[in-house]
Amino acid sequence: MKTRPSRPSPRIRGASGATGGRGIRSRRIRPGSSPGTVVFVGEQRLAKVQIDVIHYDADGWSEHRDFTVNGCAEAVTEGSITWMNVSGVHDVALVERLGACFGLHPMTLEDIANTTQRPKVEEFPGYVFMVLKMIAFNEDTQTIDIEHVSVVLGDHFVISFLEDDGDVFDGVRDRIRSSGGRIRWMKADYLAYSLLDAVVDHYFLAVERMGDIIEEVDDRLLEDPHPGDIKEIHSLKRSILSLRKAVWPIREEVAMIVKSESSLLTAESRVFWRDLYDHCIQIIDLVETHRDILGGMHDTYLSILSHRMNEVMKVLTIISTIFIPLTFIAGVYGMNFKEMPELEWRGGYYSVWGVMIVIGVSLYLYFRRKQWL
Repeated sequence: MKTRPSRPSPRIRGASGATGGRGIRSRRIRPGSSPGTVVFVGEQRLAKVQIDVIHYDADGWSEHRDFTVNGCAEAVTEGSITWMNVSGVHDVALVERLGACFGLHPMTLEDIANTTQRPKVEEFPGYVFMVLKMIAFNEDTQTIDIEHVSVVLGDHFVISFLEDDGDVFDGVRDRIRSSGGRIRWMKADYLAYSLLDAVVDHYFLAVERMGDIIEEVDDRLLEDPHPGDIKEIHSLKRSILSLRKAVWPIREEVAMIVKSESSLLTAESRVFWRDLYDHCIQIIDLVETHRDILGGMHDTYLSILSHRMNEVMKVLTIISTIFIPLTFIAGVYGMNFKEMPELEWRGGYYSVWGVMIVIGVSLYLYFRRKQWL
């Protein structure tokens, strides 16, 4: 029997369901802890936290790597925008020190360190806090990486907290470095929008890649279903469910930002936030479509198996039906009674064979006429 080489199905790798063995195992907040207790929950991905700072205005920009916590507060100045990108949230002491520098609420710090936190947006005096999930499809490992991202929007600054040193913000950095970009003369809320927009744009890439794999499995399922396909379908369904869990709350989050009356969210940027809301709706529609397709694939696989079984049973039933009268004739003349006149006939043996062949052929032609064969 020919075996088909198996291909690893996309798996979810991230804060809410890591599949790899990298880093330190997740910790949980101890039951009964005081609200606002900063405890890292997740998988440690970096040995050392790194802080990168980009400082810009309409006239120019400057970039600093490996910034220290002590210099973060001084980096924020009037008339310009400061973006601090913190890679690694496992260092609770560093997160608390940053929170103290920028007046962040203890509940905000708790959510920053908790990588299993559901996407949301909250307004506090002096800043707006946003949580979302960054998604990327890793072609090398055929995994979907989900990373916890927290964004703090202040009057003249934006702070982004990531689990790892990799992100999807290179396009935003390039726009800041370009002198003709809109981002250089807009307020800090436009920078926050740009970060969320970059994250959502990569949702499309990951979901579309998942769609390609689902289409490939669907085509293969119709051509040559294999027992291993059901396992791959279930793996894809788990991946889509994890994507749905990460993507669905984004719509509510962006909708709250659009309706927010915070002074940090300017009227000039609201049209961009509304456009981002439309993108969220589109990505949710794609995820739901793939989810429905996978549900249909599961039913298709079971239907194909049932059809195959019915075909086998039909052939076996027809064979049995043909042999029933033949078995009856053979059984009658196989009895060992002395008074059986047909046993003495000169052409009895050939006559029985002729009758059996006629019956078998007649039944075969009858089944073909009924299109049962």
